[in-house]
Amino acid sequence: MAADQLPSFVVHEHHARTRHFDLRLEHGGVLASWAVPKGVPEEAGTRHLAVRVDDHPLEYRDFEGTIPKGEYGAGEVTIWDHGTYETLKWEENRIEVIFHGERLKGKYVLVPFKKAGEKQWLVLKAKEG
Repeated sequence: MAADQLPSFVVHEHHARTRHFDLRLEHGGVLASWAVPKGVPEEAGTRHLAVRVDDHPLEYRDFEGTIPKGEYGAGEVTIWDHGTYETLKWEENRIEVIFHGERLKGKYVLVPFKKAGEKQWLVLKAKEG
């Protein structure tokens, strides 16, 4: 698949009740989304909790601004990183991608963290090699 045909991703930095990051992957006509309290790891072998949240419309990938008080997710939203990705595997219990972002580059894996709860996942940067 040509680079201009790859699906997009965005990581929003979200200052709501608490500061966190939202990882959003274009998939199936929407942005599959996870809230990542500590941010998407940038070092190989590091893993962080990622909580599956509702999908967002594709138009949301470009959003930066203020979500008004009283609305879900109220607070400031900025784009922390964005780019395209290659899908290596997208299954119910494992997602493997290669990010081509400004900050995030390389292979990442998302897996359910069943011991922690139904919507709990882990996101990790895979070791090279």
